[in-house]
Parts: sequence; C-alpha cells; structure tokens
Amino acid sequence: MGSRLVDTIPSLSYDDDKSDDAYAFVRALRMSGGDGANSYSANSLLQRRVLSMAKPVLVKNTQDMMMNLDFPSYIKVAELGCSSGQNSFLAISEIINTVNMLCQQLNQNPPEIDCCLNDLPENDFNTTFKFVPFFNKELMITNKSSCFIYGAPGSFYSRLFSRNSLHFVHSSYALHFLSKVPEKHGNDKGSVYITSSSPQSTYKAYLNQFQKDFTMFLRLRSEEIVSNGRMVLTFIGRNTLNNDPLYRDCCHFWTLLSKSLRDLVFEGHVSESKLDAFNMPFYDPNEQELEEVIRNEGSFEINDLEKHVFDLSLSNNNNEEDDYEAGYNAANCIRAVTEPMLVAHFGEDIIDILFDRYAHHVAEHASCRNKTSVTLVVSLAKK
Repeated sequence: MGSRLVDTIPSLSYDDDKSDDAYAFVRALRMSGGDGANSYSANSLLQRRVLSMAKPVLVKNTQDMMMNLDFPSYIKVAELGCSSGQNSFLAISEIINTVNMLCQQLNQNPPEIDCCLNDLPENDFNTTFKFVPFFNKELMITNKSSCFIYGAPGSFYSRLFSRNSLHFVHSSYALHFLSKVPEKHGNDKGSVYITSSSPQSTYKAYLNQFQKDFTMFLRLRSEEIVSNGRMVLTFIGRNTLNNDPLYRDCCHFWTLLSKSLRDLVFEGHVSESKLDAFNMPFYDPNEQELEEVIRNEGSFEINDLEKHVFDLSLSNNNNEEDDYEAGYNAANCIRAVTEPMLVAHFGEDIIDILFDRYAHHVAEHASCRNKTSVTLVVSLAKK
C-alpha cells in the first residue's frame, strides 16, 4: 500500500476541472510520514513481504537487461512510488546485488548506477534519505559498483526523466492508485469503493479511469526507457469470481473501511453525506484487464505475469488472540496508507476510533476464505 497501496505509494497528476474541489482529499494521497507508531515506515511489513515475493522476477529481469544491453558501463534505475522508510531501498539493493553478481560471474566490469527515488512532492523523503548512509555502507561492504541516490519528486502520470535515459524501472503497490476518483453513479452510497451492490456503470467508470491512467503511464515510460530496458511492476489485483466484476469479498480492505465508517455514521461521529462524498482513487485490475492495457498501448512486451496470494492480516489465525493480532496489524497497515486522505476529508478526531472499529471487523472476518484480492507481478521489456 504503495511502496503506494503501493506500496510504496504513487505519484499522481490532477485534471484542472471543477471536480477537483469535490475530491480535494485525493491531493492528500501519500503514506503517513515519519517513523512513529502509526507511520508507513513502521507499518509496511506487508509491502516488504510483497517485495520478497516478487524477487525472482526482479532478479531474472535485471540479468536479462544487463545481458541484452551488453553490460553497459552505466545504468539508471528508477523506483516509482517509493514512499518513505527502508522499504524504498529493498528493490534497489536487489537490483544492484544482481548486477554485481552477474558481472563477477561473467568477468565483466560492474557499471556505475544512478538510483532515482520517485514519489509525490508531499511524500516524506526526509525519512527515506536518513537511510542513505546505511545503504551506502552496506553497498561498500558487499558490492563493487558505485551507486548514487537521487530524489525525483513528481507524478508518475507525467514525464519524470529525459528521453532514453532509464534502463530499469521498478514500482511496487503504487499503480493501483488512480490519478482521480471516478464520479459515483446511481444510488452507490455508503461505501468508499466498488461493492456487489454497485451499478455496472460504477465498475465501468473505475475500469475506464484505470485504463486511461495506466496507458498514460506506459506511454510516458516508453519515452524514458531505452530499447530492451525493463520494468517490474506489482499491483494489488483481484480474482474475478463467477464472472462478476463487482464482487469483492467480505474481508476486502475497502469493504471493511466502508463498514467502519458506517459505524461512525451510526454513532454520530460522521455525517452520512460526508461518507457518501468519499471514494478511494483505486482500482484492483484482474490479469486480463492488466494484459489488455499493455497490449493495446503497444510499447512493451510482457515477459512475466504472475498472481500471488494477498494476506493483509499478517497473522496465523489459529485462535482469538491471533485474530486480534490480525485485526490490529491490518488496521495499522491501512491506517498508514489512508490516514492523510481520511484526515483531509473527515478531520483528525475520528481516526483512532475508526481504526479501532476496523481492527474489530478484521477479527470478525478472520475466517474468510473466498478472498478476491491478489498480488499481480508483471515484467515488461521495451520494444
């Protein structure tokens, strides 16, 4: 929940139209900064596990990139939607280690490496850059490459780098966040995201926005990445059950957030109209939807497209104590991802009680087995 849910988490651009005022909270989309108890840095174990899950794809594509480019003396790597904290360096470390091991095995000189960390300007880069000295120290011990770390604040739905300058792009849990919230349709109220009771028009509006945003992302990166350069991208996606694109399971993280907010409406902490005005700028594509956008845009070949389990709870779920731990962990994770947006729309006073309710609902649904959320890992080669 972003690197953005990615993790890691994303960079956005905003259309200059009247709808921006209604969805001003989207501008607050960033992870909770700092290193305190409720920060993203302290509550991103899920994202760390996802990075570990995607490691084989990352390693393979780093090796392919180096060999296909005939071991260049210099490479430029970009981490898009880096968010804040140590996770920002995990994928970069893996790429550098892979490059050095490959060069050593094949008796090649290791390249100099520029590593660019990207997120929105409002992202807490300071917490991330505090880890640069530790990163450099580890690098000196284990590798021979010279590596230089830069910040690249800006939207990944806009141009970020000069033409044909990037060799490798990585983004984890960022691109499922949209550049804007689609308009609500019909009587689709009381929920922050798509539900089984949403009209088909809501699903189509979210899908269309995802297609528009991801197409733009691919087009922009195709201008910045060299031929035979690589991208490894990780999304929160979904299994489509019974051919129903609206279906989300009872323990879906946004379903539980909606339920928790409705609790606060019932208790008088939040107005119904305030809840109805809040929607997540998010879309969880299935494999077919992801593949279709990539093929239609046409700049990249798909090397890998994998589907993995998604487990927000980080608990064994063997007893009530585990269920409580699962609820607490899940609530902290979602809080770290959503708190700036929620504060911008609802104010600070409701946050503690909201995520207390959230933890309770996670524990209630700990036995849910028919889960729709998955992690999608896709690797792409620039044509």
